[in-house]
Amino acid sequence: MLRKFLIFAGVLTVSSSLQAQTPVEIAAERLEPYRNLPEFIEAGPAFNARECMKDKKIISIPVSSANPHTKNINNAMKEVADKVGFEFMEWQNQGRTTQWVQGVDFAIDNGFDLIDLLGGTDPRVLGPQIQRAQEAGITVVASHYSGLEQEVANDVEAVGLDYRRAGQLLADWVILNTDGEANTLILVSNEVFSTESMLNGIKDEFEELCPDCTYRVQNVPISEWSSKIQSTVQSELLRDSSINYIIPIYDAMSQFVVPAITITGKQDSVKVATFNGNPFVIEFIQQGQVEMDIGENLDWASHAIIDAEMRMLCGLDKIEDPKIPLYIFDKDNAHTAGTPPQLSVGYGDAYLEGYNKLWMLE
Repeated sequence: MLRKFLIFAGVLTVSSSLQAQTPVEIAAERLEPYRNLPEFIEAGPAFNARECMKDKKIISIPVSSANPHTKNINNAMKEVADKVGFEFMEWQNQGRTTQWVQGVDFAIDNGFDLIDLLGGTDPRVLGPQIQRAQEAGITVVASHYSGLEQEVANDVEAVGLDYRRAGQLLADWVILNTDGEANTLILVSNEVFSTESMLNGIKDEFEELCPDCTYRVQNVPISEWSSKIQSTVQSELLRDSSINYIIPIYDAMSQFVVPAITITGKQDSVKVATFNGNPFVIEFIQQGQVEMDIGENLDWASHAIIDAEMRMLCGLDKIEDPKIPLYIFDKDNAHTAGTPPQLSVGYGDAYLEGYNKLWMLE
């Protein structure tokens, strides 16, 4: 009887060991949901958007009107506003704080109901203006600026993105595709508020799943991308020949990373994984110069931002997570974004019907 028990116990031990997942398998499992076309998830209950927004006005002050990322979001937000039936205006600017101040003053003087500080317009430098707006009864929102877990300055409302999750997925990708033997160069821009959220996601994932993986973080301010990224990457690749991945946390950095990899002759040994889903970077994937890009559909993001802001103005419960999905592009599906890739293409269109129903437009 004792011998039978020991044998049975041994079977249990073997069975348990077979069921245990390796860190690489866990990384693969965490990536898998983001390799499927995004599904529409309601951020809150349905409401009659047209009725409650018919006399409302929203002004967006983007970080810069010359920034194509925020420009495309603003253009899509304007289309959504026209569909729902309320006034939406973009405050044109070139990214100077004085111009942001002028935009807030204009909103106060012209009776806007909500000011959207989009994509990096920094509430930390607009304290007095934000206070004036709030005292005038205007809702001030920082959209596409912060991670879901980050607090925004000056009592400004936030419509964030899961930047931390994006960082985790980047680390998962590298862990999976190096079989847990990653030596990664991470490029960041510390002045961007969401950088902290993304970098924390990367670090936490490496610490949990691959503590023996190594990485080095290099800060390159946005104003120096064109002058410093290429030389920084070249120096790092020549200094450490064992680097096998580069993570530029914002994919527009890739245009300066790719030439550095080519010049150093590292195309076969150094891969690039990044985030944002800019069409020109998805084209890099099609050309074999970037391995992976975590994309976000900017049209979908625009709908999600407007949804959260309308709820604020309509007196509904605030949204903690606007449900802006992330989607992985790699060599297997980059073609679905078009040839050449197009903005907001390749993600499916489940959100269009979803928001129409959510806002009772149908």
